[in-house]
Amino acid sequence: MIESRESRVIEMVESEQICELGRSVITIEAQMINNMAKRIDHHFAAACNYLFKCKGRIVVMGVGKSGHIAKKIAATFASTGSPAFFIHPGEAKHGDIGMITKDDVILALSNSGESEELLALLSSIKLLGAPLISLTGKPNSTLAKAATINLDVSVEKEACPLGLAPTSSTTAALVMGDALAMVLLEVRGFTQDDFARSHPGGTLGRRLLLHVDEIMHQNDEVPIVKMNASLKDTLVEMTQKKLGMTTVINDEGKLIGIFTDGDLRRTFEKKPDIEKTLIQEIMSKDPKTIGSQLLAVEALNIMETFKITALIVTNSEMHPIGIIHIHDILRAGVA
Repeated sequence: MIESRESRVIEMVESEQICELGRSVITIEAQMINNMAKRIDHHFAAACNYLFKCKGRIVVMGVGKSGHIAKKIAATFASTGSPAFFIHPGEAKHGDIGMITKDDVILALSNSGESEELLALLSSIKLLGAPLISLTGKPNSTLAKAATINLDVSVEKEACPLGLAPTSSTTAALVMGDALAMVLLEVRGFTQDDFARSHPGGTLGRRLLLHVDEIMHQNDEVPIVKMNASLKDTLVEMTQKKLGMTTVINDEGKLIGIFTDGDLRRTFEKKPDIEKTLIQEIMSKDPKTIGSQLLAVEALNIMETFKITALIVTNSEMHPIGIIHIHDILRAGVA
């Protein structure tokens, strides 16, 4: 028993030490990123102007850990309205530099500013005449001096306890890349719809692109009874259409109510005469509706707000033209 208690104490101490190290990493990186805010200056603005006016593509390069960050920056540019791609400098000097044109802008990442693979491309880049923007941690490095514009992403301290593994420095480069991409997004007037068009396969794309009329039940699938229908006839309609509800319309075909499984349970508690009870007497009035051209995610928001599972889709004349059920939204991957 004593040994068990001692082992638990040791585990608690080790656990706290582990957590403290984790907090230290986050704190150091956060401090280094905060220090970068003062570097958003005329150099940053000039870099944004080059990128905004780029007639071709933004070509992002980097080696090692900087290469991984460069890939992410290129992907962020591409998905937010600024066409971009990544080229590995090693492949570039063996022919892939032919993918770059004078209309492109090159964004090169190197913390040291002395990456051999990048420096080997400087003469070719100069011959191309494409602007070169560098992100380096050494403003006096070879790459920084050769660049059209250098953005200082230096950090005072890596978060690595040994001071060796790129941690704060890679985070700083990533944040600067995000800053460039988000400025361009804003300047270009990039919208949610634009973002969805570049992400059609994901949940976000479906949330921003899928409309109610694309997934609603319509035509003969829509349960409809007239207001003078009996409860018996209503039950037959609900059973046939299998949506757990029915719309109720007046003689002009306009929506005046809804009758759901919940209404049915409450009605049966009163033991009604199903042949003599008219649906207009027991229906729920003022049902929640939605237009067919609205986004499916808006239908989901209404359902969640009012804690309901289906919405009636109506046209401009308040005629029911469809039903959208929570299951339809789930199947479509919107939720």
